[in-house]
Amino acid sequence: MANTYTLITSNTVGSGGVASVTFSSIPATYTDLQLYVSAQGTTGVNYGADLKVVFNGSGGTAYSWKNLEGYDSSAGSNGGTGQAYVLGGFCPTTSQASWGSNSIYIPNYAGSNNKSLSVEAVSEKNATASWIIDMVAGLWANSSAITQIGLTLSTGNFAQYSTAYLYGIKNS
Repeated sequence: MANTYTLITSNTVGSGGVASVTFSSIPATYTDLQLYVSAQGTTGVNYGADLKVVFNGSGGTAYSWKNLEGYDSSAGSNGGTGQAYVLGGFCPTTSQASWGSNSIYIPNYAGSNNKSLSVEAVSEKNATASWIIDMVAGLWANSSAITQIGLTLSTGNFAQYSTAYLYGIKNS
């Protein structure tokens, strides 16, 4: 069990929003990584935009995932490959007057095996009292150490005041 969380870096989106948030030069001195994202998107439908997580600038088919989700009174699951969008949950739009909260845990990020991650995401749509919860298990089929994490949305930009915090975790 990890007992030391250290803030590596954080990002708060300024006026006008941004298209992406990138954490670069992530040191290999930790056991695991924990990423917290609280965000809104500038455009989108229903609950807004999917949060895309890309490691080391690598898109494409190296990603696979499986999720379970609850949406108001319904539930479902799905999965796929090559889609980094669903690895990070979702972000509602500013017009929905709510925020998406995403917690992404990446164990053994500097090891020489494929990288797994787990995601918990939740949001409510305050304009209609709707809600969504999403749990995702993902895999990046790459043996490189993660030195960069890029965040984008499937549509639109991150709205002002969106935040992302990256923590390193040590077992000592």
